Amino acid sequence: EEHHLDRLERSVGEIGMAMPMPRAPLKLVIREMARRNRITDGLIYMQVTRGAYRRDHAIPAHAARPTLIMTARPMNRRAVEERREQGVAAVTRPDQRWARCDIKSTALLPNILAKTEARNAGAFEAWLIDREGFITEGSSTTAWIVDKAGNIVTRDLSNAILPGVTRREIMDAAAEAQIAIVERKFTRDEALAAKEAFITAATLGATPVVAIDGRQIGDGKPGPVARRLQDLYLRRAEKLAGSP
Repeated sequence: EEHHLDRLERSVGEIGMAMPMPRAPLKLVIREMARRNRITDGLIYMQVTRGAYRRDHAIPAHAARPTLIMTARPMNRRAVEERREQGVAAVTRPDQRWARCDIKSTALLPNILAKTEARNAGAFEAWLIDREGFITEGSSTTAWIVDKAGNIVTRDLSNAILPGVTRREIMDAAAEAQIAIVERKFTRDEALAAKEAFITAATLGATPVVAIDGRQIGDGKPGPVARRLQDLYLRRAEKLAGSP
């Protein structure tokens, strides 16, 4: 929760917006939202807008009151677990997004189109490739590989990718277990030759990718590294949930 709110505060600050309320009362609203919707295993989704203004391309000089929209829904745990057990397929697509993908924004049309192309191709996710030929991330996930040398690799943080909260939790869990992770760029060819590939997201944890662009990754089955990281991630989440 704290990491998600950290990212939200950073994102609204990057575009000159204010939070709709301080963090402490916002956390109370989140808990009340979950209580009223009887959510014990699910998701709270928030959107913050700048507020109501007369239509104009420029941001008005006077500040309006930010608008907070919040929804709740239960998690389809069975579908998530099935994807982890079987693995998913990905396709690669050109990264056509803007230059500030580090900002968590609802301006996601390129992501939506890439995800739709993936689904139309029978895949679960689209891995995006920048103009230099490197994988940035998935349309709604963080992209990872286990390279030929056995290194766990994910793209380093920059304006080119969203700083995924689950990415951070996976890295923290790995560090606690003294598992090294390499943050660097990697290509499609390197991903195709990898021992393993997987994606991470709040709704997915660490989910294996067993095929990219129709080509089998490793032995075509979920690998031990993704499973190990998922186990560590869950243990860390349970530990944090039990802390005051």
